[in-house]
Amino acid sequence: MIEDFHNKTAVLTGAGSGFGLECARIGAARGMNLVLVDVQQDALDRAQAEMEAAGAQVLARRVDVSKADEMEALAEAVQQRFGAPHFVFNNAGVGTGGLVWESSVADWEWVLGVNVWGVVHGVRLFTPMMLDAAAKDPGYRGHIVNTASMAGLLTPPNMGVYNVSKHAVVSLTETLYQDLALVTDQIGASLLCPYFVATGINSSERNRPGALPASELTKSQLIGQAMTAKAVSSGKVSAADVAGKVFDAIAANQFYVFSHPRALGNVKSRMESIVSITNPADPFLERPDIGQQLRAQLRA
Repeated sequence: MIEDFHNKTAVLTGAGSGFGLECARIGAARGMNLVLVDVQQDALDRAQAEMEAAGAQVLARRVDVSKADEMEALAEAVQQRFGAPHFVFNNAGVGTGGLVWESSVADWEWVLGVNVWGVVHGVRLFTPMMLDAAAKDPGYRGHIVNTASMAGLLTPPNMGVYNVSKHAVVSLTETLYQDLALVTDQIGASLLCPYFVATGINSSERNRPGALPASELTKSQLIGQAMTAKAVSSGKVSAADVAGKVFDAIAANQFYVFSHPRALGNVKSRMESIVSITNPADPFLERPDIGQQLRAQLRA
C-alpha cells in the first residue's frame, strides 16, 4: 500500500479523460509526479497543461497502448525521467456493442488491443521496474490498478466483445495479485470494476485507428449504442467519485473497487448459477423492463 503519495510517480493511461484524468487531478493535488498517457493528442495537451499549472512534474506521451513498441518506449522514458513508478493505472479503454456474431475482425482487434493488450503491456513492462525498485529499497511501496468493468464479472447481452475484453482484465489482475503476493510484500494490485459512469468511453469511436475501420453499424449495434449512452448519461456516480475510490483502495491495499456495489447482486446470481450448475441467470432480473425493451427492439 502507498500511504504517502508526495513525490511518488504515477503512470496513468487514458489520462486525457474519465478516470485517468480524475486520478491525475488527485495525484497532482497530492504532490505526485505524473506520467500522462493518451492516444488523443488534444485531450492529452489539456491534461498536461492543467497538471503543470497545479504544480506537478509531468511527462506526457501520446501512446497507442495496444502497440508493444510504443509502450516499451514509454517505459524507457519513464525510467529515464522519474525512475520506477509507484502507481501504475492501466486504465485506457474503448467500447463497442452489438450481438456477438455481428462484430467484425476489426472490432475484435481494436477492443482487445486497447482493453487487453494495453493492460498486458502495462503489467509486463512496469512490474519488473517496480520489483527492481523494491529489491533495492525496503521502503519502496508500489501499486498497480487495472480498469476492468462490471462487464468483466457479468455477461450482459449485446456487449460481447467488450465483455470478453473485461473478463480478461479481471483474470489477469486477480492473477497479478496472487503472483505479486508470492514474491513481494511491497507491491499491491487492485481491480477497478465501474458500472455506468460518464467517462467518454461511449464515444470511444473518436479514437478508433484508421487501420481498423468500423463497418456499417448493424441494428443491434445501434441499439446497443443508444442504450449505453442513456445509461451513462443518467448515472449519478461521477468519474471523480470513482477516482477517489481508487486512491482509497491504494491506501488501504483493497483489491476490488466498485463504483456501484449494489450491482453485485447480479454478480452473486451469476456465481450461484455456476456453482449450482444451472443455466445462466436472467441478466435483467432487477430491471425486467430493460430486457423486454431490448428483446422487442431486436425482434421487431
